[in-house]
Amino acid sequence: MNWPDIADALFGGASRYGDILALVSNSVWAGAVLGLVGGLIGVFVMQRDMAFAVHGISEMSFAGAALALLVGWDVVAGSIGGSLVAAAAIGLLGARARDRNSVIGVLMPFGLGLGILFLSLYSGRSANRFSLLTGQIVSVQSEQLGLLVVIGAIVLVALLLVWRPLRFDSLDPQAAAARGVPTTAISLGFMLLLGLVVAVAVHIIGALLVMALLVTPAAAAMRIASGPLAVPALAAAFGVVSAVGGILLAIAGSLPVSPYITTISFVVYLVCRAIGSRRGRVERARA
Repeated sequence: MNWPDIADALFGGASRYGDILALVSNSVWAGAVLGLVGGLIGVFVMQRDMAFAVHGISEMSFAGAALALLVGWDVVAGSIGGSLVAAAAIGLLGARARDRNSVIGVLMPFGLGLGILFLSLYSGRSANRFSLLTGQIVSVQSEQLGLLVVIGAIVLVALLLVWRPLRFDSLDPQAAAARGVPTTAISLGFMLLLGLVVAVAVHIIGALLVMALLVTPAAAAMRIASGPLAVPALAAAFGVVSAVGGILLAIAGSLPVSPYITTISFVVYLVCRAIGSRRGRVERARA
């Protein structure tokens, strides 16, 4: 191969990658917003032991998005509607952990069954159906990006406003109630915020794999940090790296975006778990 061919292979490939990156820039921005907000809210998901709820909400969000796809509505709006219905049901009916798990266990198969029904009735492109389950890097349009950014901003501002009482209620709900914290309102509000984030995640990574951005980054951060600021900061950073890194890798590959995002998130967790285990052994040896 001569030098002109080598130069064309290098710079031509970079140029094509840049063109594709420009095409999916909306998804990159949406992924960054999702990684940031998902990492932050994931800390409270872990503290409140609600990882199972994330999956339950995602199934109803999938059903709402599938219904919107079937009738020609906006898919993001449909997924938001399904998420909020599930979040409200879990928040109102699942005050106790046992009740909450029962409600989630009922909602999950119901939402998944509805979603499959709506998709089976949909006669459009099969790629649209597949993207609801596994995500699609070119699925975010400009107007949808604006809606996703607004949702992310609303959730972020709301989290900052209720951060202290939410953290108190997450770590010690009995003491929070005794101190006058409106635990019922806090729990319901958190569930609605979680529903909004899940709706965004379904549109980016798909209904089946939302836990990779709403649970795994926070779980990884908790393995290597414990401070009230360090854990959320690390969780948000891990979420952004997983989401944006997965989208950028998917541009150059032929697979859907979700395997890349989940792999990065899982590797980050394994590394943090190894670091946390090693640190624990060192501390025990010193003791």
